[in-house]
Amino acid sequence: MSGTYIRRPNRPLQIYAVIFLIVLYVPVLFIPLFSLNDSLYVRFPLQGFTLQWYYELWERPSVWNALWNSVKVGAVVSVISTILGVITARAITRYRMPGKSALVTFIMMPLVIPGIIFGVALLVLMSRLGVPLSLYTVSLGHLIVCMPFAVATLLPRFEGFDPSMEEASADLGENGWWTFWRVTFPMVLPGVIASLLLTFTISFDEFIMAFFLTGTDPTLPMYIWGQLRFPQEFPSILALSSLILIVSFVLVFTAQRIGRVGLNRDPLEAA
Repeated sequence: MSGTYIRRPNRPLQIYAVIFLIVLYVPVLFIPLFSLNDSLYVRFPLQGFTLQWYYELWERPSVWNALWNSVKVGAVVSVISTILGVITARAITRYRMPGKSALVTFIMMPLVIPGIIFGVALLVLMSRLGVPLSLYTVSLGHLIVCMPFAVATLLPRFEGFDPSMEEASADLGENGWWTFWRVTFPMVLPGVIASLLLTFTISFDEFIMAFFLTGTDPTLPMYIWGQLRFPQEFPSILALSSLILIVSFVLVFTAQRIGRVGLNRDPLEAA
């Protein structure tokens, strides 16, 4: 009798995974399908295929303004949340501190607490402080949402980093600042890039915080929400949603691939 262990596939788990993916993604796939429909109404059978709704998007200044607002907010939020994520992940993995578990739990709370709670709380806070709603308040709300994702993305990079490499740099005469930039940062750079892409995507698509904290300059999700009141605009909204879906998928997929680079390699080999 051979001592080798043959790992058999778990059929019930595979069936569950297939059903889960079908229920989750098949409804989403109808969005690009109906965006090509040559009709104002979402129904089967399709009346025909057209790119008219995509062409119309290029002629709408309001779409470009909302897009630029989302890009500005997403870029600022991704940079700030990633910087804070690097500092937090390094502190958690490198230093002993009382209440570390409680700190990590506190940072990750936005992942489990409904966004509407934070949205209402920030709206009340801004009104009490007399702060006018603008893209700055939207960025603050998005930062709360994106921070846990940045930390979760960067923690594996710092946990898999060999501290002896930093110690060797210090033994060779480098101070802490240059040790970080010349040794630590290149090693965690894939995680930094993944965090930037992931948090930008989350901020770009975030609706709940923007709903409570937007002033006179809407982000792209808020623009889409406002246009849903007009039935004649619905096909163009489907086209815009399809583009956002494709770009978001590409960014998240790229972030996940980059985030895994070097995680299973020997740190000495990556140096």
